[in-house]
Amino acid sequence: QKNGISNGTLNKKTFIEHFEQAPMYVAVLTFLGFGVGTIFGYLRDFMRAWGLEKRNIATEREQQKDFVPLYQDFENFYTRNLYMRIRDNWNRPICSVPGPQFDLMERVTDDYNWTFRFTGRTIKNVINMGSYNYLGFAETDVNALKTVTIELQKYGTGICSTRQEMGTLDKHVELEKLVANFLGVEDAMVFGMGFATNSMNIPALVGKGCLILSDELNHTSLILGARLSRATIRIFKHNNIQSLEKLLRDAIIYGQPRTHRAWRKIIILVEGIYSMEGSIVRLPEIVSLKKKYKAYLYLDEAHSIGAVGATGRGVVEYFGMSPDDVDVLMGTFTKSFGAAGGYIAGKKDLVDFLRTHSHSAVYATSMCPPVAEQIIRAMKCLMGLDGTTQGLQRVRQLGKNTRYFRRRLHEMGFIIYGNDDSPVVPLLLYMPGKIGAFARRMLEKNIGVVVVGFPATPITESRARFCVSAAHTREMLDTVLNALDELGDFLHLKYSRYSKSAHPELYEETRLELED
Repeated sequence: QKNGISNGTLNKKTFIEHFEQAPMYVAVLTFLGFGVGTIFGYLRDFMRAWGLEKRNIATEREQQKDFVPLYQDFENFYTRNLYMRIRDNWNRPICSVPGPQFDLMERVTDDYNWTFRFTGRTIKNVINMGSYNYLGFAETDVNALKTVTIELQKYGTGICSTRQEMGTLDKHVELEKLVANFLGVEDAMVFGMGFATNSMNIPALVGKGCLILSDELNHTSLILGARLSRATIRIFKHNNIQSLEKLLRDAIIYGQPRTHRAWRKIIILVEGIYSMEGSIVRLPEIVSLKKKYKAYLYLDEAHSIGAVGATGRGVVEYFGMSPDDVDVLMGTFTKSFGAAGGYIAGKKDLVDFLRTHSHSAVYATSMCPPVAEQIIRAMKCLMGLDGTTQGLQRVRQLGKNTRYFRRRLHEMGFIIYGNDDSPVVPLLLYMPGKIGAFARRMLEKNIGVVVVGFPATPITESRARFCVSAAHTREMLDTVLNALDELGDFLHLKYSRYSKSAHPELYEETRLELED
């Protein structure tokens, strides 16, 4: 255990996660920064109302002044007064493959980020530290994409039908068999959109009279799917086994509200790697609870499939567990596989049920054939079915790059969150003024980064999120690290004191039984 947590005794794998607390003055200055920004926001709104400042944002027409407003004016306060000041750090258009480096279309603004214009200049060879290209399969190598080109010429780009009508091709059947084989389960079904794989399939699995226990940091697709299902939703603290067990115990004892009837189903929703925290699910402990209380487990491996595990088979392999321990295995092809879409895998009965009841299968257009072929070629590479060990080398290189990048950031004194084996690396910035300054100065050094702030994160935990790739060379990582070292001193971002966890009540307790 090193400035983090260990995973108890259910498995022997070293499990180290960091959630260091920043000094108190950082939190105070962060709140102060938001306070000052809010005051000036109200001042500028006052000036706009009296015509002292140009109103750039869209407003309802005068003829609609007596209508019920489509949105409350205050709902847009944050967007027009805070986000707009640093809007240039998001939605930057790139004009190349999002590999370890990309080309960026230069744009400038003449009205403080309300509008942009392109200069016609391209910023070349920007180091890409933001894309989810974990295994480097986002590539344009002609030899690598040869089979994809063949399928494109054979099938075209679209199918124009759903899976239940004319939209099931032999490529879909081939891909589903390959996914099931890769994961070690009975069957699998693929979908054309990763987000919809969660949001459109969870409502088919649970409904009224069912209970969903959801991690507080689950992705929006899981949250939307849970809400659309009309099931009762209860939230447990992030990765906290005690919080989850208390909810499970109460659900068994008290049943449904008012009637106290037993729940029709209890399903636990978790992710393999949490994309904003960089933490890995405590799978062994959660599986133990699932079996103890006879609940179901839905595991979203969007960020973990391909990225962790000795051969890239996700957190199930990472912990040395059996796929049969997880009732519903979900993942996406949008990250490690450099493609699009997602899958649901597990028992054949489960997959057969979804083929007829999934909204995505009934109404959504099927995955296009070239995308299916891209997934097939990447997955065969991982499995060694292409006759090479390139896939295994990519997985190992990602692990080496991840551990090297995280270790160097720790040594420099930055506060970073997450598991030592997670390729998602959040670096804490805290203060709102540093979000824009950080991203702009990194771009000046030809490094593209993703910065995230409130309301996507807690108000005091704005951050930059790095995504490490197997395609990154050591020279690229050293270039980024040297820039971070220099910028960390300039912006005073090296807050680390190697303190205890910021959430001891969430992360330091490892026993499964609650104390009375």
